[in-house]
Amino acid sequence: MAVKLGGTGRTGLFGGSFDPPHLGHLSLAHCALTQLSLDQLLWMPAGRPWQKTGRGLAAPLHRRAMAELMVAGEPRFLVDDSELERDGASYTIDTVRARQTAHPAEQLFLVIGQDQFERFHTWRDWRALISLVTLAVAARAGQEVQGSAEVMEVVHAEPNKMLKLAMPAMQVSSTQVRELASRNEELSPLVGDAVAGYIALHRLYSE
Repeated sequence: MAVKLGGTGRTGLFGGSFDPPHLGHLSLAHCALTQLSLDQLLWMPAGRPWQKTGRGLAAPLHRRAMAELMVAGEPRFLVDDSELERDGASYTIDTVRARQTAHPAEQLFLVIGQDQFERFHTWRDWRALISLVTLAVAARAGQEVQGSAEVMEVVHAEPNKMLKLAMPAMQVSSTQVRELASRNEELSPLVGDAVAGYIALHRLYSE
């Protein structure tokens, strides 16, 4: 069941394929939680990410379960599976509008990485999305946030519509984890013991 907690607080929305979630995701989530003074951060596994083509994703039940294992121990981290339950492609604007309808008094922060922000101008209704949330972008270590000219023009014109998250340098990706898993190599340093155990138990990414 999707988490629908909310009210009048500060809520972060952290979406992605999470195929699988890794310690880089966890580090970003903790940075967002503390630097944005969030009351809660929703991890939102995507159902059908429209910008990811070719490789099939692990089943929704596995990606949901791995996200739940990753967030265990931090009560302000919650897994929201609303995008997994929605038919069709997953668009962030739809998720944000649905969240605002359910919780109109919430202040929403969209937590994304630098790579996502660089492609932000390709997202559906990105201008409307900026008007509904505060963007929280994790820049690469030692660098400023970089985006397309049109997106940067909009965020500079609207004060406090984009915040930079300071992130420690961390070299880990879901692609890297899947490649290691396909060779039955050790995953715990990249995903933690719980997620590594889940991947091994269900033989995910082994083929």
